Amino acid sequence: MNTRLCIMIKSRSSLVIFSIVVSIVNATVPGTASANEINQPQKKKTQFNGGTLYPRATETRDLRRLDGIWNFRRSPTDPEYGYRNGWYEQDLEKTGPIIPMPVPASYNDIGEDASLRDHVGLVWYDRRFHVPPWWSKMEQRVWLRFSSVHYAAQVWVNGKPVTYHEIGHLPFEVEVTDFVSYNSSNLLTVVVDNTLLSDTVPQGSIRDIFVGNTKIRQEQSYTFDFFNYAGIHRSVFLYTTPQAYIDDVIVNTDIQGLTGFVVYNVTYKNTISNTQCLIQLYDKNGTQVAGANDCAGLLELGNANFWWPYLMHPEPGYLYTLRASLLGPLGELIDTYSLKVGIRTVTWSNTTIYLNDKPIYLRGFGMHEDSDLRGKGWDPVLWVKNFNLIKWVGANVFRTSHYPYAEEIYQLADEQGIMIIDECPGVDTDIFTDALLEKHKQSLTELIRRDKNHPSVIMWSISNEPRSQNVKANAYFGNVVKHVKSMDLSRPVTIAIAQNYLIDKSGQHLDVICFNRYNGWYANTGSLLNIAAYVVDEATAWFRKHNKPVIMTEYGADTIAGLHMLPEYVWSEEYQVAVMSEHFKAFDRLRHAGFFSGEFIWNFADFKTAQTITRVGGNKKGIFTRARQPKASAHHLRARYLALAAADAGAAPPAPALYVSDHAPLARSEL
Repeated sequence: MNTRLCIMIKSRSSLVIFSIVVSIVNATVPGTASANEINQPQKKKTQFNGGTLYPRATETRDLRRLDGIWNFRRSPTDPEYGYRNGWYEQDLEKTGPIIPMPVPASYNDIGEDASLRDHVGLVWYDRRFHVPPWWSKMEQRVWLRFSSVHYAAQVWVNGKPVTYHEIGHLPFEVEVTDFVSYNSSNLLTVVVDNTLLSDTVPQGSIRDIFVGNTKIRQEQSYTFDFFNYAGIHRSVFLYTTPQAYIDDVIVNTDIQGLTGFVVYNVTYKNTISNTQCLIQLYDKNGTQVAGANDCAGLLELGNANFWWPYLMHPEPGYLYTLRASLLGPLGELIDTYSLKVGIRTVTWSNTTIYLNDKPIYLRGFGMHEDSDLRGKGWDPVLWVKNFNLIKWVGANVFRTSHYPYAEEIYQLADEQGIMIIDECPGVDTDIFTDALLEKHKQSLTELIRRDKNHPSVIMWSISNEPRSQNVKANAYFGNVVKHVKSMDLSRPVTIAIAQNYLIDKSGQHLDVICFNRYNGWYANTGSLLNIAAYVVDEATAWFRKHNKPVIMTEYGADTIAGLHMLPEYVWSEEYQVAVMSEHFKAFDRLRHAGFFSGEFIWNFADFKTAQTITRVGGNKKGIFTRARQPKASAHHLRARYLALAAADAGAAPPAPALYVSDHAPLARSEL
């Protein structure tokens, strides 16, 4: 069903309507993925429980992480082998050779042989865990939550199937109260399938490799330009809730003058009659600044601290804490949950994107969840470093190319005032079948339910470089956008388009036009001539066709760190800087045109790809190496982004990072 909360507030001059539109769906992942190798009888059509609220320990909830070293075994070529031999009913170490596997991490780069790195098909994980006896004595519900398993997963607890999930990069959870033992250890088994097919999100294809009549392995192919890392990529949680518990908290915010408004809706699962909600809003100092006694309503806050992006305000990323409590008939505390809230608005016209009614210009990156050894595994050290580098460069935004990132990354962005274009896993979307459409919409359902409350998320990206010249793309993306709008009206919707504006069939459905183009690299390789003119002409053509704000979401050139050539030559650091400078000329002209809203270089850092003769150990378009060390381009981009931030703030250009000269003539006096 759809739940709509509308609250009307009278102001001095107008009637303002705040609206939250959130789909509360009993979503199902289709159980007939044409060939994911997870055992078909096991893979039933299962109600999806999306793990909407990030697990937190509170006065009424307890929490355990199941991260660490798990047991791991690769499946033989026959995907049914593990099922037939009951691998899920016993410890994996009893079934044959195992290796230790860190969780969270991709499994591909952990071993020393290519067969694991390039494995296609099933792998098995297991570990044992204990459940505190007091959870049972307190009659707590017990939940098992996976923050991300790529691509598909089947889960057993003590040999009993408990859930199945398809689509990586997104969380899923299941209540396991009736499956766990409180008096002995519990066995948790997960089978992971990394195969990508024509109806998965993203898409791929599989080819069987035979020697004679014997199938020895499978080969995966895909068109997207990043490595298909697989495994349990993010944290695994075991947590509790009371029998009656808060199921979701939905927040939307608005601003009038210096006053902030927080519209909220708390939903709960109730086994107790006459319950009520207590809502409390706290500032950064822990002082309560607003409150209410309804499960849905509005909080008004005078002289509010608004959420502002980095370098747009002296105190960026200001967050309040919203505490929602479920109370019993006698006022006793039943359940409580807290989340961070940033008070801000995002609006847009046919030329401009506004944040808190001020026009914003986006200075950012395309990125990847990618690092040595861990692959796409969540790594707090890496991401704290990433955010430090983002701020050092002077950026204010990044796109989660080309899939949703770990929830902790969005929390860091909220806190540091870094905006996000939040992208679903639909990359290089093609064929446009009904089965693919349902999974594409499902990925966005899960994405929006997860990320709806993050002030850092300012836009939804529903695909990267789809084959949008296909006539079927028109109705397909019309349906996808309609689905997103049914869930969230507060953010614009975009696609990072690679097709020419003359043949693209998706732009008419979008709020913001984003386009990717590699002038001087894939087109006219090695030539710096006309780059600026080409970029200006294309951006202008997109605007004239659709009358919507335009952003360039990808441009750049591969560069081998330490390769220097003068005059500039492809793959050298000098050529990457030169390509950037030609784009900067175009961007400055477009900034004066009145419809251009941002520039995103590709990429923040070098990353791994499939093996190909056009990739030297991966994609090298990063301004940082994979080890997060700067190339010359990082310093060049920093100078631009800091200058842009100063210009948009009406401030003087920043001084050079290092002293060069006082620009005074030589003084000489005769003795």
